[in-house]
Amino acid sequence: MPLASSTTTSSRLLSLLSLLQARRDWPGGLLAQRLGVSDRTVRRDVDRLRELGYPVQAVKGPDGGYRLEAGQQLPPLLFDEEQAVALAVALRIAVGTGAGIEEAAARALATVRQVLPSRLRHRVDALEISAAGRADLQVGTDVLLTLSAAIRAGEELRFDYDSPGSGPRRVQPHHLVSRNGRWYLVGWSPEREAWRTYRVDRMTPRIPNGPRFLPREVPGGDVAVFLSAQFKGSEGADTWPCRGEVILDLPATDVAPFAGDDVVEDLGDGRTRLTTGSWSWAALAASLARFDTEIEVITPPELRTAFADLSRRAGRSAQL
Repeated sequence: MPLASSTTTSSRLLSLLSLLQARRDWPGGLLAQRLGVSDRTVRRDVDRLRELGYPVQAVKGPDGGYRLEAGQQLPPLLFDEEQAVALAVALRIAVGTGAGIEEAAARALATVRQVLPSRLRHRVDALEISAAGRADLQVGTDVLLTLSAAIRAGEELRFDYDSPGSGPRRVQPHHLVSRNGRWYLVGWSPEREAWRTYRVDRMTPRIPNGPRFLPREVPGGDVAVFLSAQFKGSEGADTWPCRGEVILDLPATDVAPFAGDDVVEDLGDGRTRLTTGSWSWAALAASLARFDTEIEVITPPELRTAFADLSRRAGRSAQL
């Protein structure tokens, strides 16, 4: 996978290949015009691509032209520097997706890394990602690399954050985590003396970074578990702060598809015991009401109180 060099010929070959991939048929004259060269130079560059293994076919017609066909073998790939870094980042992410391609992605990453110039290799090597569920790449590669470089260097990060009333912030970055389609930065806030989690798509890093810091261990030692607990509103273990046990007047087969990580026990006679949790008692009562059936609260009393409060509010709303 050679990187396109800065020479005119290599750059032009890369541009020609990109054009051929963009549409099915290209008239030779139009290619020459787009590349700013003669028809003869286009023919010569097409021959070079064929020598590299790209199946470029001549297209007959009034204008003549070229078409990039699907080949029988994978030819050498040409990437500019930006594409090469993006590919390496994507492969590093793929190693932790759990999609069954981890080994192949790791081997491909090693191949790409080997041919990267040292300045690009260092940027890619600085990318440290913790997987807590599959994520879509919703932020720029440069932002991910900047955050990872700060983590690797142990340097305080200064950034702007897109939220109401938010000014410049600073944090000691520790982990870059993917979870449920988003990127998050987990770090220690010196100002609040507490761990904080930030959505990366809302962050705009400032240059330069701040002073160096001594790394801390995230509570519990597992960043994925820590982040999961944070989203559940738990200050400690990865569990809901409000948990209850109920009996639903539904068969377990109707409850299980909507139970997630909850504990489902089939009691027979079309009844199911469900142990579940939420971030508040009101939220737990509301989530159980979605089953649209009779609910018997086993424990705790706080859940019974939440159902009573929910009933009163629902009754007032029905009278409005």
